[in-house]
Amino acid sequence: MSDFGLRLENHYAQLPDDFYTSMPAEKVGAAPRLIHANPKAAALLDLDPHVFNDPRFVEVVSGHRPLESFSPLAMVYSGHQFGVWAGQLGDGRALLIGQARNAAGELWDIQLKGAGKTPYSRFADGRAVMRSTIREYLCSEAMAALGIPTSRALAIVATGETVMREAPEPGAVLTRLAQSHIRFGHFEHFFHRGQKDQVRVLADHVIAEYFPDMIGEHAAWYGEVVRRTAVMVAQWQAVGFAHGVMNTDNMSILGLTIDYGPYGFLDAYDPQFICNHTDTQGRYSFINQPVIAHWNLRALAMALSDLIPTETLIEKLATFEAHFGGTYHTLMREKLGLTREVEGDNKLIGGLLALMARTRADYTLSFRNLTGEDAAWLALFGEANAEAQGWLSRYRVRTQSENLSGLNRINPKYVLRNWVAETAIRDVEDKNDVATLGRIFKLMQSPFATHDGDDAFAAPPPPNMCDLEVSCSS
Repeated sequence: MSDFGLRLENHYAQLPDDFYTSMPAEKVGAAPRLIHANPKAAALLDLDPHVFNDPRFVEVVSGHRPLESFSPLAMVYSGHQFGVWAGQLGDGRALLIGQARNAAGELWDIQLKGAGKTPYSRFADGRAVMRSTIREYLCSEAMAALGIPTSRALAIVATGETVMREAPEPGAVLTRLAQSHIRFGHFEHFFHRGQKDQVRVLADHVIAEYFPDMIGEHAAWYGEVVRRTAVMVAQWQAVGFAHGVMNTDNMSILGLTIDYGPYGFLDAYDPQFICNHTDTQGRYSFINQPVIAHWNLRALAMALSDLIPTETLIEKLATFEAHFGGTYHTLMREKLGLTREVEGDNKLIGGLLALMARTRADYTLSFRNLTGEDAAWLALFGEANAEAQGWLSRYRVRTQSENLSGLNRINPKYVLRNWVAETAIRDVEDKNDVATLGRIFKLMQSPFATHDGDDAFAAPPPPNMCDLEVSCSS
């Protein structure tokens, strides 16, 4: 079959054999069915979205047919999970089915998630369920629209199979894109196996492919990984996003948000928010994310310690705080429209966050509603009306000479709240209805706009959706 005009290259397979296993997909499900496809993701590959109507397309994105010019492969890596060394992991249910170069010169991985067992599946079944597939599909698009570095999702396919998790669930395959799926854990894998030469080979491959202006400069490259990771996590904090499983095998070497599992956008503001109900110690709580990112970068530094002198690694790692703090400070000022530096601004920002935490005010609406009627904003703070009024009065005085007309282009109206994702999931699973999924998908693509008739999706969860739990199970 054709490759749909994709300009395919196979760079990862040029690495030594112990970096991956070449293998076909398992062809899960007898009659795969396309549920939804993403034209914006297709554009990243210069792929004409008309191919979504080609019956061969669903065969490719379900793993039933390979692309002609690429031999699929599963990557091997290791990692720390919840702070504990877990040893060899790898693509247990993911398969790289292509690397496509677009007209802009960008190389994009095309990966199937849920396409069946690989040599790295251990005791897992290699499948994915519809629930988690929809969640990743919607959230990667939401993050992209918010300007946060992320993997992207091209298509969802229903396999027709039943997959066992805590209960029987419908199976699915997700086609996701990233400029690379290489993780911190790839480097840890070879370092902890004593394969120092392979660490160098991988580092040189990553630099040549994705950091070409740093060829031969391992220290500068590590410093750039520190910067990108710090900036990404600062963006998470500013928008109120909790990843949920910041294991080293879930950390992108390019500073992308990847592996959407038990994530959650804050509803009520709680700095201690834990979005993963299996995280019983709160290691990956919202407030801990910067600390964990630093911890993971330290683990990466260890894996690179034969390439880069220890004192240089320490120096580069020490820049994390400045990159994170500077980015977060800038983003929070932007959210309040504070373009001029004025004494007392930090107190104003901190005062709002403290007020939000005490009253459990909705995180997204606490910023978005600043441009509306005062009464609507004050209503978010319940019985603390007088305290909220005091803060708002100080804010209005502070911003008298600021131009706040652009705040609604900075503070989103819509984020992918768990209850919103769950609404799409239930309609697909229970009613075989993709209309709600498509509707929410469009909201996530333009989260700053006002969408007539869809205000409900910008609201906190209704009573029957307040106790949703998410975990690593997918």
